[in-house]
Amino acid sequence: MSNQKLAQLKKNMAPFEKSDAKSSVKQIINTIPPFFLLWYLAYQSLSVSYWLTLALAVVAAGFVVRIFIIFHDCCHGSFFKNKKANDILGTITGIITMFPYEKWKRDHSIHHATSSNLDKRGTGDVWVMTVDEYVAASFKERLAYRLYRNPLVMFGLGPLYLFFMTNRLNRKGARRKERMNLYLINVSIVVVYALLIWTIGWQAFLLVQAPILFVSGSLGIWLFYVQHTFEDSYFEDESEWDYVKAAVDGSSYYKLPKVLQWVTGNIGYHHVHHLSPRVPNYHLEKAHESTPPLQHATTITMGSSLKSIRFRLYDEKNKAFVSFKEIKHLLKQAKSGVQMDNRGPSLQGK
Repeated sequence: MSNQKLAQLKKNMAPFEKSDAKSSVKQIINTIPPFFLLWYLAYQSLSVSYWLTLALAVVAAGFVVRIFIIFHDCCHGSFFKNKKANDILGTITGIITMFPYEKWKRDHSIHHATSSNLDKRGTGDVWVMTVDEYVAASFKERLAYRLYRNPLVMFGLGPLYLFFMTNRLNRKGARRKERMNLYLINVSIVVVYALLIWTIGWQAFLLVQAPILFVSGSLGIWLFYVQHTFEDSYFEDESEWDYVKAAVDGSSYYKLPKVLQWVTGNIGYHHVHHLSPRVPNYHLEKAHESTPPLQHATTITMGSSLKSIRFRLYDEKNKAFVSFKEIKHLLKQAKSGVQMDNRGPSLQGK
């Protein structure tokens, strides 16, 4: 696709970048109150069957994901036209989802500005190493990376690390507004949780809230991971990197069943979202359907997306993700090369 066509593709998003107050309010009504109702029903079902509680908690977790999409749109300033309205709702939904609004807004904007740029990795994205970087890394660095990319760590421990570590601490150099917002959200979470524990007891609270947090956190990480980790995803050095190409070729169209598409707030149209973050989630499908070139984006399904678990390293030479197994021979060659170098001086010395 030529640069002119790429530029035009971005311009085609303009009609969909306008938020609609009616649609936004409707989404709030069909998302946030149902979550609280499900939480209450999950608590009430503790006296009936914990299996029923877990089932309701899983459904409630789905609504947390949907609430997070509202939070996410507020971070982009796309949910409401009014900035203050976005900030207020973003902070409220940040309390529900346990995400710091101002801090995450900053990190996520950097993610959009640098997504798929090999020279600007490290903020708001999933840790990706190239094959060459991995082969050249020390044993400790490779071990850390393998642990990070292990599904049990990423989707099991990842939510706990997010909710109780990175989301609760200010970054170094954070501005006052960002710090104050995080303190406000942290204090609000403590107050809400304390009131619930005082009202229903810590055991009942944990039995309901723990699975909701874990499932919603795992689902959220999975969605973020899978939509940038597919076999022929786009990655380039700064000199070759292009914003529109990164959006269309570096983000996938995750084709989900309609129910899951609704629950995830259309975030499966991730290529559209990265092309224009100002498009509210409820306009993403329309933007995709109305723009033929976007329909050629890499499409993944629930079945095919599972393959992404084995994609661990990016191969710059072949422009594709590969597994650890596929580069074993390179590690052996590198090790052999080190041994040869070590033998060289001693042989010359003789």
